[in-house]
Amino acid sequence: MPRRDAPPTKPKKAHLPSKPCLACGRPFTWRKKWERDWEQVKFCSDRCRAQAKTARQGP
Repeated sequence: MPRRDAPPTKPKKAHLPSKPCLACGRPFTWRKKWERDWEQVKFCSDRCRAQAKTARQGP
């Protein structure tokens, strides 16, 4: 029987939502810091965000 004062366990990474990065196409999973704006998160990293920004500007 679990103790009542034990801290709650974190969800397993396999159970977290994920979506593909718009720049590189790799899947990335939900992070706590994206909790409020998960729907607006489009890129997996700052590098992919910068790459997409330079691709939009063009020569």
